[in-house]
Amino acid sequence: MRAFRWPPPPDGGPRTWGPGPGAPRTGRPPLPDPETELIATPHGVRLERLVTGVGDPVTVFAHGLANGIATTRPFGSGVTGRRIFFQFRGHGRSDAPDGPWSYLDLARDLRAIADLGGATRAFGASLGAGALCRLLAESPQRFERLVFFLPAALDRPRGPVARARLTELLSAVESGDASAVAEAVSTELPPAVRNTPAGWAYLRQRLDHLLRDGLAAGLVDLPEQAPLPDVGVLARVTAPALVIAAEGDDLHPVEVAEQLAAALPRATLHRYDRPGVLWTERADLRGRISDFLNG
Repeated sequence: MRAFRWPPPPDGGPRTWGPGPGAPRTGRPPLPDPETELIATPHGVRLERLVTGVGDPVTVFAHGLANGIATTRPFGSGVTGRRIFFQFRGHGRSDAPDGPWSYLDLARDLRAIADLGGATRAFGASLGAGALCRLLAESPQRFERLVFFLPAALDRPRGPVARARLTELLSAVESGDASAVAEAVSTELPPAVRNTPAGWAYLRQRLDHLLRDGLAAGLVDLPEQAPLPDVGVLARVTAPALVIAAEGDDLHPVEVAEQLAAALPRATLHRYDRPGVLWTERADLRGRISDFLNG
């Protein structure tokens, strides 16, 4: 396996350790971030929001821990109607009120964004999937269609691996050391993507966001919390749901996705046979999500 290197080559492309002659030689920089807005919510926390598309239906997208709008937007590229992306508290430009925070707080963030935007469908990735489950425990009929991508926890906390990775990332961001942040973020990339133009472009985008906006220390306790006291409360959710899992992802065990799909009365489980599906199965993943939400 090639070692990770930072900083990248000047042109963003691989050197002698990179792909063969047929591979791309330069990396395109990511597109400029679209202009977002800060939205006041009924529970007093201002949240960063981006709205794209027009018309109905309206779908809200909830991101994963230490991620945000930029990493969630690809999931909605084929989804019709308006698409609402936002940053949970402690992420991006959203407020970071005094903690500690719980999944109930995240569910309030998600509910506020969904209500203010008139969303009838919801997508949740990892942490966002947990927040969506917590919202549904209180309001099981809130949405008409649901997608859960790589759920990480239900009625049990995520465990030490997730906490260790988040602690490392928070420490790196606080230090302001770009190489340390890059090293922590590089674990999100499949080994075959590291030290490639696409990998460098992703790292640059993530570093720009993390070093500009930071991450709130209040996030560090979330991996030790469970979104739900009892997964049985999801039996009251009658909306069609798509649950997506990936084998070999130690932060998002397949068993959690299986448990979630079993708990939801109208759920379909799709399991990929390897991790890193946003890189290795990008077209299939986006098509699967859009076909389901557009149905």
